[in-house]
Amino acid sequence: MSDDDNSRLAEEWYERKSELMRDLLGPEHEMVLHAMVPYYVGGTLDLYFYPKGVPGVGVATKELSDLPNEGSSNEVFDSYEMVMFTRHPLAIDDKDEAATPFGRALQNMSPILNCMARYSEEASLNPRETCEFPEEFESLGGKCLIFDSYGQAADEPADFGLLLVIEIHRSEMEYARKQGGQLLLDRLKEAGYYPYSDLDRPAVA
Repeated sequence: MSDDDNSRLAEEWYERKSELMRDLLGPEHEMVLHAMVPYYVGGTLDLYFYPKGVPGVGVATKELSDLPNEGSSNEVFDSYEMVMFTRHPLAIDDKDEAATPFGRALQNMSPILNCMARYSEEASLNPRETCEFPEEFESLGGKCLIFDSYGQAADEPADFGLLLVIEIHRSEMEYARKQGGQLLLDRLKEAGYYPYSDLDRPAVA
C-alpha cells in the first residue's frame, strides 16, 4: 500500500471512529487539548472532550488506533480508544488550574490516560480487570484502576470500542480482585458513581 493510500485510509478511519465515539459519548466539544509534542513521536496524547453524554464530561483519546483493527486491542475489541469521566462540568479556561474542580480532575486523568495508552501498546487491558500503579511512579504511585467496556456489552466482541478507565479506592480494587471486577462495577453503578473517576466519594467496598 502506498503512503497516499495509507494516509487516505487513516483519514477515513478517523472519521468513522469519530462517528462511533459520538454514538457512544454524544457530540464532541470543538475544543481539543493538543499536545506540544505529538504522541506518535513520544509526546503526550491529544485529549477530546464529550460534555453532552452523561452529566459531567468524558475525556477520550483518539491516537491508540490509527488504522482499522490496528493499535491497542484486547479480548473484546480489535481496536479501541480510552475514555475517563468526571462529574465536574467542562470548564476549558480552568484546564491548567489545579485549584478548580475541572482543572484538578483533568490534571488527574491526563497522566493516567497517557501512561495507560503507552502500556496498552504492549499489554491486553480487558473489561473488569484492575490495575495498580507502583508507588515509585511520579504523581501516579499507588493509584488504582478498573476497566470496563463503555456503552457496549463487555462479552460481545467488536471491531472497535471504548475502554472505560475508572480510578477507584484501594479497598475497591482489593474487593474486585477477590470477588471479581463485575461485582465492583455493579456496586459502582448501584451507588451512582459509575462511570466517574472522582474519588471525593465514599468507597463502595
